[in-house]
Amino acid sequence: MARRNLEGLRIVITGASQGIGKALALEAAKRGMNVVAAARSADLLYDLAAEAKPGMKGSLATVVADVTEASGRQAMLQCALNNFGGVDVIVNNAGVGATGHFAEGSAETLRKIMEVNYFGLAETTRIFIPELKKSSHAAIVNISSIAGKRGIPARSDYSASKFAVQGFSNALRAELAKDNIDVLVVCPGLTQTNFSKNMIEQKAKMKMDHMRGMTSEEVAVHTLRSIETGRNEESLTANGKLMSFVSRFFPRLADRIAKRKVIALFKEEMAQRRIKRQEFKKHQV
Repeated sequence: MARRNLEGLRIVITGASQGIGKALALEAAKRGMNVVAAARSADLLYDLAAEAKPGMKGSLATVVADVTEASGRQAMLQCALNNFGGVDVIVNNAGVGATGHFAEGSAETLRKIMEVNYFGLAETTRIFIPELKKSSHAAIVNISSIAGKRGIPARSDYSASKFAVQGFSNALRAELAKDNIDVLVVCPGLTQTNFSKNMIEQKAKMKMDHMRGMTSEEVAVHTLRSIETGRNEESLTANGKLMSFVSRFFPRLADRIAKRKVIALFKEEMAQRRIKRQEFKKHQV
């Protein structure tokens, strides 16, 4: 765990065109970091660059890139090399989600979520490791989720992808200790972003009001603080911390709470099934 002065550090941020990634890019540039902001949307990156210019101490370069494509990952690396001569910090923030019960889901949705949230993250990390080894302030920051600490009903695909990020980060932290590269994990809870609107699909009965959560700017500040302090892992929001605590120390209680919520949502459907079973038994007799 190493402390860092952020000013002058070179940082690459994926998924930087909106939400947490955008807030992080703006805050990092304001604090004097040299930022490579990567995302798939050229239009949104153009807006970001225009917003970043007034009064910032650092520099900001943008690159259109998809973390699931080898060409996109190479474009991010080349942008960092061309503009800043290297990289000190990589923030794997790009992510997608979907809601709905697993039994009614599809292999295509699951694979898309894993492709972006885990495989894209892992391969982006892989391509940057050689450059990070050259830095004396290197850090890999993986934006996970409270859903990576406790699986959330109707968000099984997303939860699985974030659990994969957690396991990957824990293993990589030990592997890269010999290279003095920190591996940090930030686990936001509900955050006020367009994440829910941009989901692949939304089929969950259990709704979550993201507008009750932290702002993107607050998450960005916490993330930069983690980079400064070198703190291995940070869970955000009071509810998120409580969920993580209960899941870790009282797992059976966490299971009961989750089951009760699902049963309450499907109470009428379960009652109808009981009636049909009773009718079936009568006819059998």
